[in-house]
Amino acid sequence: MNDTIFLYTRPDCTYSDALKSDLNDQSIDFEEIDLSINPEKIPDLEKLTGGERITPVLVNGDTVQVGYYGVG
Repeated sequence: MNDTIFLYTRPDCTYSDALKSDLNDQSIDFEEIDLSINPEKIPDLEKLTGGERITPVLVNGDTVQVGYYGVG
């Protein structure tokens, strides 16, 4: 089982910054996938969002959270 949390972000997305900050504040480990550095991951993002290029997208196992709603 893969228990790594993945966070798709873009540097120009303030919601991505807010979610990263929340995760760091709560000492939650995650792997960031910055789409500006990893554009080859955009198709993966689109599969998770139904074709949208929206960030942030948080993937925790089978759970996918699209957008920023805070943590906890």
